[in-house]
Amino acid sequence: MQEEEVKKYIEKIETELKLRGCSPRTIESYLFFLDPFLKLIQNPQNIEIDKVKFFLASLIDKYSNKSRALAVSSLRFFFKRIVDRPDIFIKLEVPKKEKKLPTVLSVQEIRDLIESTNFAKSKIILKMLYSSGLRISELVNLTPKDLDFQQNIGWVRKGKGSKDRMFKIAESIKKPLQKYLSENPTNKYLFSEDSPMSPRNVQIMIKKAAKKANINKKVTPHTLRHSFATHLLERGENLLVIQQLLGHENLETTRIYTHISQEQIKNVKSPLDNL
Repeated sequence: MQEEEVKKYIEKIETELKLRGCSPRTIESYLFFLDPFLKLIQNPQNIEIDKVKFFLASLIDKYSNKSRALAVSSLRFFFKRIVDRPDIFIKLEVPKKEKKLPTVLSVQEIRDLIESTNFAKSKIILKMLYSSGLRISELVNLTPKDLDFQQNIGWVRKGKGSKDRMFKIAESIKKPLQKYLSENPTNKYLFSEDSPMSPRNVQIMIKKAAKKANINKKVTPHTLRHSFATHLLERGENLLVIQQLLGHENLETTRIYTHISQEQIKNVKSPLDNL
């Protein structure tokens, strides 16, 4: 397809996704796969399914099942909403999800991670991620107005799925957070002045902190979210409450934490010991 034609399709895709209320990140992810696909083909109106499958097959050695599932979703959207080819849409199957258990830090590893950084702002970011279970995209888009220190709660505005939800502000982070805000009164966002902090900067900071704390696991912002959920479950918190705190639409998504709560397994008493 000619470059000008590709550009027109990309503009149409962006418009349709925006009208459906998709986030900039979702739009970027869809275009990541649709742009090279459009450059590869001639005319989507008369393309054969084998050509589409050939493109998807070329992704197998490059991307995980999760990424390839996103590629299929983007193509399904394209053939359903953009070019009206239901004959192709119904034949595109999403790859099975890989059943990988997420990495979870122990309580001591969380302490070591927080103590490994000497910067007040970095400590607050680490504590916020772990104490609230926020996604990194949600954290960097928080504003001071989203926090209610009287009730010790905060609000994620238009999180995943464009939904608002409440999160808890830990009592132990309340004063450091208030002090930080008083020292940065011009901040439009919680951790930055004019535009949201780059998630990449937070990822780098956490990676350095994990290395300094001698944690031999892959630690990302999402690791703290997984640890938050798992530690709540280990303390006996209701799974439905954890689902709401994480902003999961489906309870089945939250159930993964019932498989990784290792402390509960460690505390099980063997029936032999009751003989």
